[in-house]
Amino acid sequence: MLVVDGRGTPGRGPAWERAIHLDIAGPVLEDQVAGLREAAAGNPALDLGRVAIRGWSFGGFLAALAVLRRPDVFHAAIAGAPVTDQRLYDTHWRERHLGHPDQHPEAYDRCSPILEAAALTRPLLLIHGLADDNVVAAHTLRFSAALLEAGRPHEVLPLPRATHAVVQENLLLHQLGFLRRALER
Repeated sequence: MLVVDGRGTPGRGPAWERAIHLDIAGPVLEDQVAGLREAAAGNPALDLGRVAIRGWSFGGFLAALAVLRRPDVFHAAIAGAPVTDQRLYDTHWRERHLGHPDQHPEAYDRCSPILEAAALTRPLLLIHGLADDNVVAAHTLRFSAALLEAGRPHEVLPLPRATHAVVQENLLLHQLGFLRRALER
């Protein structure tokens, strides 16, 4: 497993944190790719032909984006509680990074995977707690609808009674099974 804290991650100074202003997708995804390449350069045993990405919340957004925009690098993704329509996410964090949606609609569109659904060519598992009051299930449902409309196969795992924080051993086993199927040769 590799963890990359790319641009926007707190703790490295104001310029690093502000590098994602009006684009929380592009720079962050570029940093994931760069981190993977750096890790592979230091460890030739890494199989860059079978790379999966997994994340929850913002990480789920990033995982979905990775297989949409960089299928040459990421061969499968698990996106848990992904923010797929930036206008639906109701925290100040969104406006802090993307500005007001009326003033910067292009920033919101640029960072919403729903609008890129037709680009999916890799296996994608979407997971969402139906009692999630932080990233509401509408994100996953709208994204799944857009994928279906575009004719892009994907899997959706709804979790009844689950909130934003889901920790279950069987859920991890389900994800492992998905990755084994998605990355088998």
